[in-house]
Amino acid sequence: MSHRQPDPLGMTFDELAGALGCRAHERAALSRRYRAFMRGAADVEWPPAGPVRRRQADGELTKFAQATAAGFETESVIIPMSRFGRSWQALCVSSQVGCALGCTFCETAQLGLRQNLSAGEIVGQVVAAQRDFGAAVRKVVFMGMGEPLDNFDAVAQAIRVFCDQRGLQLSKERITLSTVGRIHGIRRLAGLGWRRLNLAVSLNAPSDEIRSRIMPVNRAEPMDELRGALLDYARHSDQYIMIEYVLIPGVNDAPAHARQLADYCRPLRCCVNVIPYNPRLDSPWPAPDERSVTAFVEALRAAGQYATRRVTKGRDLMAACGQLGDRRFARRPPPGGLAPVGLVRVGPVG
Repeated sequence: MSHRQPDPLGMTFDELAGALGCRAHERAALSRRYRAFMRGAADVEWPPAGPVRRRQADGELTKFAQATAAGFETESVIIPMSRFGRSWQALCVSSQVGCALGCTFCETAQLGLRQNLSAGEIVGQVVAAQRDFGAAVRKVVFMGMGEPLDNFDAVAQAIRVFCDQRGLQLSKERITLSTVGRIHGIRRLAGLGWRRLNLAVSLNAPSDEIRSRIMPVNRAEPMDELRGALLDYARHSDQYIMIEYVLIPGVNDAPAHARQLADYCRPLRCCVNVIPYNPRLDSPWPAPDERSVTAFVEALRAAGQYATRRVTKGRDLMAACGQLGDRRFARRPPPGGLAPVGLVRVGPVG
């Protein structure tokens, strides 16, 4: 195989190997060794994936943390999924350690930004899921720690590897990138021409006043400008845009908020995914009760907006949406590193 042979996604073989951290003498064995590693061959040590330092499980849902080259830790979640009698596993991956955007409801935001992950470290989360947990990953969602569009180049390179015929061989419709709504990043993503990639936007409010209060990014990139970018993006995509809406009691859960949200979304080809709030540590808000979640979803549908409700998984592990980023492990470890922590199992998730 020529080292300059272009792959179907526009990367040369050297660029693919570089994204995975492959050393020069390993490049000739890229396809065989990478495919063997993904199948779980115990004697294959490449591509690099940081050691799993911590792991917690509740049934088939597993949260695990890996050491990064810079000495921090990143967290990922293996999520059991089922539909129409079929089951599979999705992997929620992180693109950064921490996050710089300061959303008040999010545990990750409490860390601040500690590190951008490399493409190899992002891919390494899938490697660890398969190697250490035997997960058959059919979907990858960039919904873990960090803002993916603030680490654009590494995330784009990781997606290329996920989709490459020598890598995970995923179709782009099995990958979802979730953003707070970084307008420049959305426009860059549209420019890549990936028509089947799923885009999710964490909106979480029906108005600029509420959104600016809980998401500081809205002060610089308000909702009208964001919607304009999404309308432009839709011209480059075959997929529905997912509007993520974290439902926070007393903040954004009134019937009037549902009607405002439906009005905002009306020009968009989108689905609103209502996510019951998962409290961060020291949260000023509780989780919403089931009745209020159901009422909000029904109010959206009554206003003509296609809406779904996300099933809560992993809340007791601090593994649910908005809960990743253990503050105890957010700083660099002492010399010698952190000692690995064994598997911890917890009771049923509420």
